Amino acid sequence: MSLASCSGVSVIHGAGDARVTALDNVAFAIEPGERTALFGPSGSGKTTLLHVLGGLIVPDAGEVRWRDQPLSSLDVVARGRTRSAGIAFVFQGANLLPTFTAYENVAFAAHASQSNGSTDQPQPLELLELVGLSAKAEALPSELSGGEAQRVAVARALALAPKVIFADEPTGSLDSLTGEKVMDLLTDLARQQGATVVLVTHEARIAAYAERVATVRDGIVSSVDLPPVTASPATAAKGMS
Repeated sequence: MSLASCSGVSVIHGAGDARVTALDNVAFAIEPGERTALFGPSGSGKTTLLHVLGGLIVPDAGEVRWRDQPLSSLDVVARGRTRSAGIAFVFQGANLLPTFTAYENVAFAAHASQSNGSTDQPQPLELLELVGLSAKAEALPSELSGGEAQRVAVARALALAPKVIFADEPTGSLDSLTGEKVMDLLTDLARQQGATVVLVTHEARIAAYAERVATVRDGIVSSVDLPPVTASPATAAKGMS
């Protein structure tokens, strides 16, 4: 059984001369335990596909299913409940609550997870320890570097005890070295917790963290292949040490 899937999905923006087809009759599935990259240039539709699979966008046509249950046909409250019970997001800009400390950002997600019946996830301070930021627990997002904010975002995602983490350009605002450190952390911790990872990227070196790469162009999944390179620079360096 697929974890998340869509069939015949189309998403249209605008009308008339401004009409843009973001997704065009797409069928795609995410299997449990996979690391999948949605890879392609800006404007190709990969972020739209991620948001459709995660229940953030309702398609104009087609069906989206989560753990073989309808998702796209649910109302906004039911979709939100479904997301909080197994889906977590990591966005490009971290999207932390600006008036909450690092601890409070993670604790807020942990509380949401417990409200949905999950009791087996680590505590907020433990999660910050896992991402190497227990010393920054009381820091506000404005007091964190970009890499630190993304690491808090990873901890927040894990606090939801997710079945799948949807990561939308999680390294897009970071330098190469910091981006690789965040990706190492995200993939390692997701593996430890048994979470599936789906990431959006336009960079081959980031797509290389995935086991499967779906190339998205002009709103269509044009191919599903092995990663474009055999290993990320960070992974290759580990192998040589």
